[in-house]
Amino acid sequence: MSTPPAVPMTAAAAAAAASSSRRRMEAVRRHLLPRPPPVLSLNQLSAAEAGESPVIIGGMVLDIHAKPSVPPHPGTTVPGMVKYIGGGVARNIAECMAKLGTQPHMISVIGDDMAGDFLLKYWRVAGLCTDGILQVPDVTTPVVSNVFDRNGELFAGVASVQAVETFLTPSWIYQFYRRISTAPLLMLDANLSPESLQAACKTYESGVPVLFEPVSVVKSSRIAPIAEHITCTSPNEIELVAMANALSTPGKFNLVKLEQCNNKAESVDYLFEMLSPAMFFLLEKGIKLLLVTLGSNGVFICCREHVNFIKDQKRCKVTPFSTQLLEKLEGCFLSSTPVNLSREGSSRTCVFHLPATSASVVSLTGAGDCLVGGFLSSLCGGLDIMQSVAVGIAVAKASVESEANIPADFSAASIADDARRTLLSARQIWCQ
Repeated sequence: MSTPPAVPMTAAAAAAAASSSRRRMEAVRRHLLPRPPPVLSLNQLSAAEAGESPVIIGGMVLDIHAKPSVPPHPGTTVPGMVKYIGGGVARNIAECMAKLGTQPHMISVIGDDMAGDFLLKYWRVAGLCTDGILQVPDVTTPVVSNVFDRNGELFAGVASVQAVETFLTPSWIYQFYRRISTAPLLMLDANLSPESLQAACKTYESGVPVLFEPVSVVKSSRIAPIAEHITCTSPNEIELVAMANALSTPGKFNLVKLEQCNNKAESVDYLFEMLSPAMFFLLEKGIKLLLVTLGSNGVFICCREHVNFIKDQKRCKVTPFSTQLLEKLEGCFLSSTPVNLSREGSSRTCVFHLPATSASVVSLTGAGDCLVGGFLSSLCGGLDIMQSVAVGIAVAKASVESEANIPADFSAASIADDARRTLLSARQIWCQ
C-alpha cells in the first residue's frame, strides 16, 4: 500500500504549529525556572539618599537550600523542602545593607541563564543599581547547593563559583574607578581571584577603608598579597588562624577547640587565650580592625586604640534607620576603663567582647553576612565601631530566625533593643 503524498502546510498552519511549540516550551521553562522572587522592598524606615555609595565587590550566587524533614542518610534521598534563595557573601551583605537604609553599589558577574535572570530580577525589583553586574552569555551563574540538618546546621554543600574568578576581572573593576575612589568604604569578598583583589586594592584612593571578607578557610589565605591595603577583616576562628598562617610560617598558629566550658565567660576567656596570638599578629601586619566572629559566643573586636574606620565623615549619610539606632544606643557601652577608639597618639592594643543574643534558630546560613552588612551599614550611617558591631550582632540574630539568608525586612526598634542589650553586656578583656 503506497503512502499518500504529503499535503503542503499552509503559512497559517505553520505559524499556528510554531506558536503551539513556543507555548509548550514556555510552559516547560516556567516549570523549571525557580519561582519568581518576592518583592524586595527597602525598609520604609530607611530609604537612603542618592549619592556616594559603599562599593561591594564579589559573588552573586543562587543558593539551593535543601532541608530534610527526617535525618539525612548517605546514598539515598529523604523527604524535605528545597528552596531557591539569593546568595553569595558579597550579594548577601549588599542586600542586608540596602534593607538597613544604605544603598550599596554592587560589582559582580552572573551568567545569561535562568539562575542569572533570577538574581538580576531580584536586584532590579529592589531598585538597586545593576550597572556593575556583568551578565555573560554562555556562562553558568555561580550556584551553591546546601543540605542542612533539621536544626539548620549545614550538613553538606557544593559550590560552583568559577565564573566569579574567571569573569570578574581587573578590567571590569577598573571601569568603576570613580565610584570606588569616592565611596565611603569598599568591601571585597575572597571569591575574587588574587589578581582582581589586587586590582581593587589599587583602585581605591587614600581615605577609603577596605574590608576583606574571607568567605572560607581555603580562600581566606588570599589576604596575603593585599594585607597592607586592608583596614578591617571579619573572619571566624578558623579563618583567622588560616589568615595568620598565610602571612607567616604555615602551621605557626593553631586553634585547639575546647570541648566544654562550665559557662560562657570561661569559654570566651579560653577562646581569647587561643586566638590572641593570631589576632595580634594580623594587627602587626597592618590590619587595623579585626571582627572575629565566634558563633553563639559573640564577637571579638581587636584593634589599636586610635583606629578610625571612616576617616572622611562627610561620606557618611545618616538615614532615618540609623537615627533611630543612634537614639537608643548612645552611651550604652559601659566599661571600667573607658577607651576612645579614635584617640590619636596611642599604641595600645584593645580587645573587646560583645556577646551574641539568644535566638530561635531556623537557619544559620547568612548570619555572618548579616553581621557584616549590619556593621557596614551602621558605620555608613554615622554610628561608631562598637555600636555598629552591636547592630551587626542584632541583625545576625534576625537572620538566624529567618528561612532566607536575609530577612524580608528589619525592625529598627527590635534591632536597637537587641543591640542595646549587647552593648550593656560588652566587656573589655585586654588593653595594653
